[in-house]
Amino acid sequence: MKSTFTRRRFLGTAAATGAATLAAPSILRAQGAPLRVGTYGGFFEDSFKEHIFPGFTEETGIEVESIAVPTGETWLVQIKNAARAKTAPADVSLMAGTPRREGAKQKVFKAIDESQIPNLSNLTDTFKDRYDDGGLYGVGGVSWYITLCTNSDVIPEAPESWAALWDEQYKNQIGLLGLATNSFLLEVTATTYFGGTDILATKEGIEEVFAKLSEVVPNVRLWYKDEGSFQQALQQGEIPMGQYYHDVAGLAAAEGFPVVSTFPKEGGILDSGYWIVPEYAEADDEIAAFINYMSKPETQATLARKVGTSPVVKPELTDLGAEELAAVSSDIAPIIPRYEMYGEHGAFISDRWNQMIAG
Repeated sequence: MKSTFTRRRFLGTAAATGAATLAAPSILRAQGAPLRVGTYGGFFEDSFKEHIFPGFTEETGIEVESIAVPTGETWLVQIKNAARAKTAPADVSLMAGTPRREGAKQKVFKAIDESQIPNLSNLTDTFKDRYDDGGLYGVGGVSWYITLCTNSDVIPEAPESWAALWDEQYKNQIGLLGLATNSFLLEVTATTYFGGTDILATKEGIEEVFAKLSEVVPNVRLWYKDEGSFQQALQQGEIPMGQYYHDVAGLAAAEGFPVVSTFPKEGGILDSGYWIVPEYAEADDEIAAFINYMSKPETQATLARKVGTSPVVKPELTDLGAEELAAVSSDIAPIIPRYEMYGEHGAFISDRWNQMIAG
């Protein structure tokens, strides 16, 4: 049996509501222009189409055009290129941390009128990105965990610490994400061996952490960019351990594969996609309705149940039970990526990373 659930196939598009904008749908329909929502494509997108969009459209009358977007800097480049022509490739879009911070520095995102988004109060400040003047430019949309995943046929007792990545018994048996900016292994190393990520505040500290991280290299069989290739190797036991996405690992386990996702004692890596609005997007009322809908506890609970993402709203606001929350998150304090580090020291980190892997 072959099955591959990559996270990119596991993210989709959505839409939103707001009582103040219920008049907007008739205008939108009259113009024949649905709200263009950009998310990571594939199964994730399909799940949104099945489980999220219908409710949004029923509640607001706003139709949605789903746009599959790249997860990294490529999408930011497309947004910047469109901005030069005073256009927007989507009305609202998910964007991960590193390109989002870079886009904010270049001011290619519109400030979002939070007065039109009452459900914003359901999110902690952690999920609200602001410009220096206080303007809101990013709102948490979906969160996911990267955890330590093992094949239970090959490794019956899953390790409970990220330190297992350094264990000599796993030489040439580990798969790790192939970029500093999506693996967050600097943060993992700092948390596991240096008491937290504060050491990463300086270039000298980053260098010290790199020295420890480089000790992992003999154990790594695959630095992967193609998630599907690693997942297949993990399911078959060819590469019996590595870091992977908790939500997708759970889907694989539900399909009967011997895949176990463990939240290490140091914490899983919590990464998130935020909703941003490209500079020249014009559907302001519909965008606000969309973000408002996505910020509802009910919507976030549906995402947890149907898509496997961790709620960005306060969990106690949802009707998710303890078992349901445990399936998508953990009580262990997470490792939070230091996105600002990649903006400030991006070239240095990239060069050092490539030297470490190649060397």
